[in-house]
Amino acid sequence: MKKSVQRILTLALLGLAVNASEASVRLPKLISNGMVLQRNTKVKVWGWANPSEKVTVTINKKTFRTVTGKDSTWSIVLPATKAGGPYTMNIDGDNHIVLSDILFGDVWLCSGQSNMVHQMDLHSVRYAKEIAKANNTFIRHFWVSNVADMQSPRKDVPGGTWKKAVKGDIGEFSAVAYFFADAIYQKYHVPIGLINSSWGGTPIEAWMSEESLKQFPAIADVAKRNQDTAYINRMSRPMRNTTTPVSRPQDRGMTEKWFDPAYQPKAWRRIAIPGYWEDQGVRNLDGVVWYRREINIPQSMLSKPAKVFMGRIVDADVMYINGKQVGNTTYMYPQRRYNIPDGVLKPGKNLFVIRVTNNFGKGGFVPDKPYQLIAGNDTLDLTGYWQYKVGLVNNPKGGFFAGGIAAQNQPTALYNSMIAPVLNYAVKGFLWYQGESNTGKPAEYAQLQPAMIKDWRQKWQEPDAPFIFVQLPGFMDMNYLPSESGWAAFREAQAASLSVPNTAMAVAIDLGEWNDIHPDAKKDVGQRVALAAEKLAYHEKGLVASGPMFKSAEVEGDKIIVAFDAVGSGLTTKDGEEPQEFAIAGADKVFVWAKAKIEGDKVVLRSDEVQKPLYVRYAWADNPVNPNLVNKEGLPAAPFRTDKP
Repeated sequence: MKKSVQRILTLALLGLAVNASEASVRLPKLISNGMVLQRNTKVKVWGWANPSEKVTVTINKKTFRTVTGKDSTWSIVLPATKAGGPYTMNIDGDNHIVLSDILFGDVWLCSGQSNMVHQMDLHSVRYAKEIAKANNTFIRHFWVSNVADMQSPRKDVPGGTWKKAVKGDIGEFSAVAYFFADAIYQKYHVPIGLINSSWGGTPIEAWMSEESLKQFPAIADVAKRNQDTAYINRMSRPMRNTTTPVSRPQDRGMTEKWFDPAYQPKAWRRIAIPGYWEDQGVRNLDGVVWYRREINIPQSMLSKPAKVFMGRIVDADVMYINGKQVGNTTYMYPQRRYNIPDGVLKPGKNLFVIRVTNNFGKGGFVPDKPYQLIAGNDTLDLTGYWQYKVGLVNNPKGGFFAGGIAAQNQPTALYNSMIAPVLNYAVKGFLWYQGESNTGKPAEYAQLQPAMIKDWRQKWQEPDAPFIFVQLPGFMDMNYLPSESGWAAFREAQAASLSVPNTAMAVAIDLGEWNDIHPDAKKDVGQRVALAAEKLAYHEKGLVASGPMFKSAEVEGDKIIVAFDAVGSGLTTKDGEEPQEFAIAGADKVFVWAKAKIEGDKVVLRSDEVQKPLYVRYAWADNPVNPNLVNKEGLPAAPFRTDKP
């Protein structure tokens, strides 16, 4: 009997404890230590508590009171506060919360896909000095954890903390966002808060609300369908096209431990790194290919921290040295830069083994990237011939396919989970670097991006909030003849958003890399975005914030004379040569390269092949060879065409 009474009392006390916990004031993850609040505007602070619970917020010697509503939410509005801090905030309900080190400054929402995600650490070679000297506690970054929700908008982000731009934390900052913030801070010396809500490989429609997609019925129908949990559960189950169970093949390299120094290699063949295996006698192979090579390392390289650079690998890899795993990457884009733990390397012969997985297209090692072992100032070249063996061949007729859908790519899925929870947080404006996942549908994107801009502004109740976006840089193979280009058409679609008031575009056509969709030049991008912000959001008069923008084209006999806006101090070229990448055409729209000459603030074009020119294009290619037209401030001209369909 005593035990039963004790058990009942224990359960009752636990219930009281749970109820008390539920009644306690809770805060969204953004409202936390080290946060930056938007200066010079009213700022909402909000959270949850028990219905009718009294909540008091004290900051900067001012106290604000409210009562929690029936829906368990509460909020107060802080008056406009000038830049400064740090402040301490006390929040009292049935519990007591203290938030410290709060600054007022400018808050920017940074969003998009992988080029906005890419962290400083991923570009640590190019920006080693910037990372080493980072020590600015007034630049802060909140990384919103990735989660997708296809059902409905969430109340809070899944996770994240405010971090300062100091050594130890700077590596986690978005590189574009950090260099933007650094440029703004150096000029205005106000705290900068960066809320980074981005996810690699995601399309724009994932970042848009259900309301904003109503004008796009096909996309809206997908969003509505995805709200049917029965449908999602059905799609998430593996399915078979046969009633006979199909066993998954095994990677021989793993079962036989090809990475183990004790393994005795047999029937391995020669192959070059870098290079794709489809270009070296292996036809249409999707699966797993293993590479191995013995590398002689001198004793002198063992006394210093070592790292290995293995370029960019398509798609995924695991790297072993002397049987120890030293790194792995699960997707194709980041350059492979792995630190080698102490004690792994030894003098003399060292066994390097790389397991490469490729699921589509050409597999292997991308050319024109560094392939090196580095220790201090010493470098060993890892290019040349290796040995290879196939561990697994994917069978396209295997009868098994994985069900499910990529939730993060579905309409509204990231708006619901990574944008909607931020709507209460006052911001200065928006930075957007996205588009690679939508390049196949430029005409649609030309309508989607303006719709998203309008929707975000409405949701934040900031109809004129600055919106600055990055136009995609050059990428893929260079074509030395005028040609059609999907990426050029997409850049044109991006530029269409400039018709929306209070927007700006950072041109990056000259910053790309043919073999890397994530080019290293993130500092240049961030600084160009900052220039656009200085003019658009900080109202710097007379500032030249962009390169030349097409204004008009006038035909005079056998010439086309092109005029530009944003010429700044005048037109020039970045290399001192005549302008390149201009093509003209007559009524047949067969484009040929034009001879270009700068005359004042205009470019005069002609070609012996076109006697009656009508149309002109500039830098109209996936990856133009030399788009060298700039203004004297050094900012590149934006690509354009006059023969729009």
